[in-house]
Amino acid sequence: MNTPLAFWLVPIASIVALGMAWCFFRQMMSADEGTPRMREIAGHVRSGAMAYLKQQYKVVTIVFVVLAVIFSFMAYVLEVQNPWVPFAFLTGGFFSGLAGFFGMKTATYASARTANAARKSLDGGLKIAFRSGAVMGLTVVGLGLLDIAIWFLVLSHFYHGDQMALITITTTMLTFGMGASTQALFARVGGGIYTKAADVGADIVGKVEADIPEDDPRNPATIADNVGDNVGDVAGMGADLYESYCGSILSTAALGATAFAMAPEMQLKAVIAPMLIAAVGVFLSIFGIYLVRTKEGATMKDLLHSLSVGTNVSAVFIAGATFAILYLLGIENWLGLSFSVITGLLSGVVIGQATEYYTSHSYKPTQKISEAGLTGSATVIIKGIGTGMISTCIPVVTIGVAIMLSYLFANGFDTDMSATALSKGLYGIGIAAVGMLSTLGITLATDAYGPIADNAGGNAEMSELGEDVRHRTDALDALGNTTAATGKGFAIGSAALTALALLASYIEEVKIAMERTGMQLTNLKGEAISAAQATIPDFMNYFQVTLMNPKVLVGAFIGGMAAFLFCGLTMEAVGRAAQKMVEEVRRQFREIKGILEGKATPDYGSCVEISTRAAQAEMIFPSLLAIAIPIVVGCVLGVAGVLGLLVGGLTCGFTLAVFMANAGGAWDNAKKMVEEGNFGGKGSFAHKATIVGDTVGDPFKDTSGPSLNILIKLMSMVSIVMAGLTIAFG
Repeated sequence: MNTPLAFWLVPIASIVALGMAWCFFRQMMSADEGTPRMREIAGHVRSGAMAYLKQQYKVVTIVFVVLAVIFSFMAYVLEVQNPWVPFAFLTGGFFSGLAGFFGMKTATYASARTANAARKSLDGGLKIAFRSGAVMGLTVVGLGLLDIAIWFLVLSHFYHGDQMALITITTTMLTFGMGASTQALFARVGGGIYTKAADVGADIVGKVEADIPEDDPRNPATIADNVGDNVGDVAGMGADLYESYCGSILSTAALGATAFAMAPEMQLKAVIAPMLIAAVGVFLSIFGIYLVRTKEGATMKDLLHSLSVGTNVSAVFIAGATFAILYLLGIENWLGLSFSVITGLLSGVVIGQATEYYTSHSYKPTQKISEAGLTGSATVIIKGIGTGMISTCIPVVTIGVAIMLSYLFANGFDTDMSATALSKGLYGIGIAAVGMLSTLGITLATDAYGPIADNAGGNAEMSELGEDVRHRTDALDALGNTTAATGKGFAIGSAALTALALLASYIEEVKIAMERTGMQLTNLKGEAISAAQATIPDFMNYFQVTLMNPKVLVGAFIGGMAAFLFCGLTMEAVGRAAQKMVEEVRRQFREIKGILEGKATPDYGSCVEISTRAAQAEMIFPSLLAIAIPIVVGCVLGVAGVLGLLVGGLTCGFTLAVFMANAGGAWDNAKKMVEEGNFGGKGSFAHKATIVGDTVGDPFKDTSGPSLNILIKLMSMVSIVMAGLTIAFG
């Protein structure tokens, strides 16, 4: 297969992204890390984070080796799977873990430098934190495009000839998404349990019981809390969005190969189009990063505007570039597909703005939660849960509108649901997901910025830098809470579109598995045909994928239940770990004389060890459950049950994830608003009430909620990889 000249923009963009990430990293490292005390604290956090990640990777490596052996058995002994799958699976997991590692390494070096820059100006602190976050963003997109380019070139060398070649290539490439998803889930769940066990323990005993400030060096859990911000919100998030980014591109490429299978001159163009859009997005992300700056004394709205300038300018330019890319490719209906991309971009903006409205204390929903603190913690929790539930409305409606519009734009507003119109419409939904994630380099920078700013505030407090510095770092931290919540909403929204595209990719993988075993099916006319000849309507009719089929309904119920079961398990895991942390902090306050007077040094290491052990032990069962459920459903209920499972998991998981992320973000910023002097300020009755709300919201927004968007995609990826097993036994 001749590789088009335009394709080479993809590996070039990946190298540019990684090169710029290295430049931003070197710029950050050249900044002063501050006083000896600041360096010491940063060193403790850095060593703790690296020690945890090293231990986590040991556990995950064992899981990956076992799964790779299983896939090899399925491919080479049972012959129900593509022989490339074990290798693709391993590379996906490796690159996903690598993205998280580089991001966390940068964050642990950047926090003290951000705090030190904030001693001079707010703009200095913002630039270091944001450009350090950009290292994560550019590393994720750079490694993602590099992985995609390498696999496309390798598989193109081995598969060529007919229209099935590109379908085989793209569906095989999808399987490295399972490796990325598996690594991401372990990273998110393990990191989330670690960070929230420390955070909850530090808040309950330190701020509520002992009445000492957040990040006070007298609190034994502070170092563990700061370590947790890095392993959960940086390493976990990097692995998560690496998987989202690659998944959206690969699922769209697979849909393009299918939608244009009967038009060979268009098929290859449809496959590389999402890759090229993502490649151009890299250059525009770098441009947007340089636009972010602010002024001294900036308000929260000023800071949000500073970040919005970079992200919005990048989004506007990628919208224009999309028209040019698809036109120059000469792809069929390039104008309609361009509007599908813009639909994805706009839906991402709407979800981001809605998340900002419901989680920032610049707006009424969060202000009302702060006010509820005047009547106690119960009303804070009730108000926060209500706000989180209401906040699901705009994202769900937005995704619904985006799905319909991107579908109709892509198929030329053909509403007769013919096989061709359906395939092209689904391709439009996939390319809308690519549009939403096309400028991930800068949107992820705004997300990764949050934990860096949070750690900078902790470093400033523990180093006793003074009120003016702490005021600046608090402003950066409050901005980080909002950008983190916005980033989570953005990731969840893209997950919904990607998971829908993966549903169609699953159908194609089942057809390939049927071809591999020589199975035939009957079309809508009752004629026996090969699986390769079957359209999506033929497929749905043959497997009786209708709402009247109890297998579909049972699968949908199991999918919905899986989202709640997963959240319940991870919430309880945080609760158990937090109980141990609370007991340890209380023990130290009780037994180590002079801690609260600042005359004795707490045993930080014991708290780090509690979080590490809890995270390693508690992350395994929920993560393996997410892998096991699709396999069991496939073997028991067959293809119809799996499709029901994926639809149920997608709808319930998406809504639940938005609720948890927004409720948690609102509780956190409600507490920040009180700490700024409102409703009594620090130490008041309202302050303690909002601390309780923030504590409840911690696992909502940083453990269970963000893990759900991985869950819904991982179940899809597992279903795709295990399609051969489902056909053989289901």
